[in-house]
Amino acid sequence: MTKYPKSLALLVAAGLGWWTGAGLDLVVGDSAQTDQPAANVDWNQWGGSPSRNNTPVGYDICTEWKIGKFGYRTGEWDGKSAQNIKWVARLGSQTYGNPVVSGGKVFVGTNNSGGWLKRYPGDVDLGCLLAFDMKDGSFLWQHSSEKLPTGRVHDWPLQGICSAPLVEGERLWYVTSRGEVCCADTEGFHDGENDGPFTDEEAVIKKSGKPYELLEEADVLWSYDMMAEMKVSQHNMASCSITGAGDVLFICTSNGVDVEHNYIPSPEAPSFFAMDKNTQKILWTDASPGLNILHGQWSSPAYAVLGGEPQVVFAGGDGWVYSFAPAGDGQGNPKLLWKFDANPKTSHYALNGATRNHIIATPVIHDGLVYVGVGEDPEHGEGVGHLWCIDPTKRGDVSPTLAFNSADPEKQIAPKRLQAVDPEKGDLERPNPNTAVVWHFSQVDGNGNGKMDFEETMHRTVGTVAIRENILYIADFSGLFHCLDAKTGKVHWSYDMLAAAWGSPLIVEDKVFIGDEDGEIAIFRHSADPTVAMQDEEPAYGTRDMANSVYSTPIVADNVLVICNRTHLFAITPEGK
Repeated sequence: MTKYPKSLALLVAAGLGWWTGAGLDLVVGDSAQTDQPAANVDWNQWGGSPSRNNTPVGYDICTEWKIGKFGYRTGEWDGKSAQNIKWVARLGSQTYGNPVVSGGKVFVGTNNSGGWLKRYPGDVDLGCLLAFDMKDGSFLWQHSSEKLPTGRVHDWPLQGICSAPLVEGERLWYVTSRGEVCCADTEGFHDGENDGPFTDEEAVIKKSGKPYELLEEADVLWSYDMMAEMKVSQHNMASCSITGAGDVLFICTSNGVDVEHNYIPSPEAPSFFAMDKNTQKILWTDASPGLNILHGQWSSPAYAVLGGEPQVVFAGGDGWVYSFAPAGDGQGNPKLLWKFDANPKTSHYALNGATRNHIIATPVIHDGLVYVGVGEDPEHGEGVGHLWCIDPTKRGDVSPTLAFNSADPEKQIAPKRLQAVDPEKGDLERPNPNTAVVWHFSQVDGNGNGKMDFEETMHRTVGTVAIRENILYIADFSGLFHCLDAKTGKVHWSYDMLAAAWGSPLIVEDKVFIGDEDGEIAIFRHSADPTVAMQDEEPAYGTRDMANSVYSTPIVADNVLVICNRTHLFAITPEGK
């Protein structure tokens, strides 16, 4: 059994160099002689590290490929016309989970339309975490989550698994579509062992009377049901890509509104919590968004040592960003370090036409600063967004402004769900002298024509930023790909992809990849200069057709470019080798 560090304190004392650098500080073997960082072999969680910055180290990464053809009815790959495709693996019919790579395996969440298991034909709707061999794409095993009987309010049809696992050694942890935290053996049953404490997989399958092949099944160590144990009422789905530090896991529960969007069924249920990854002991929980949850809570946490102090940063369904001490207060309670309202105080929330947003994106930590954009459920359409750079060394309420009411103008009023400041009710706002805003991007009149053009606007986003060499990239849901200065927020350039972007950028070598809903991967040259990043106002390396929507984020591991479209997983290398 894999052994892990036994305390958060040990990891903090070690400085977390191997995590916070996201692979960039690792110089081993021949690379030490050439002053080049070694290519990362693994990319073991969403964003590659708890800081969530998708900037792996890789060399000779492909920019030219053709994916080949697929059978219309069978989905089978015909690689005769393919170029630079190492292998292709069948997924489900809708894939939103981001792939991760660890220990020579690639793991990805999807639905069951691929029909990999004998006991669950492809017409049975499930949430599925699939494991494939990184060498050749061969199927290894599947963890299956049967649909919740409550239906779409908790477990939307065909959405599958929308989160990515955290993988360490022979263990992985992920959030299922049923609202469970599941711990599984990365080897499945291929190692000839049934790891505990749960060892009844085969007995449970036999009892169902369905045909099965045990080697194709997940070897589950334990499962923690957030709905049963914490009274969480997730909205539409549970989606959190877990991160951790030492023996501690950090998780967002996806607690949300009811099916009619009228009220919050479980306002006192945790939104965020910390758990011991070995014992399942809950270390602390926090329900700060409470009755102010706008819709759902589908963001994922980030972690780093900031200003000399460990912090875990959560984005809430109320549109606030929260930072906690990872170890809590030492008494089993959360210890809030700071909180930040990421929406203008006068903005208003509604299902249609809202100007106030919650946060689906994952916070990214880079060079001591926190970056996050606001957004909405894509079903609710487009709208103006906000991208923030936050100083995490401040404490308390570090929002841009504070809310008051004229009835008692010296007393700060509590946050309100639909509109924090309503002037018609005597509310007012004042600048916050303790604000942690480093910079903010929403609209900038870059061409000086006196109006805010479409291309000069940061719209709602469900994606995260990626940053290297103080150049930041982010895609918004209106299809714009923005490039900014990470320190100042100055907009360098924007590009209209003409299609919605659900995923996040990948920066590797001098290349920047971003996918869109039309199934195109745009590949820019990494540069703040638009004439370098683009040629003739198009991505410098062009675009590549993936033949189907790309809802997830490209990654690189062991010099292999890994991309999911809606139905298939692709490993891309020069000459397909």
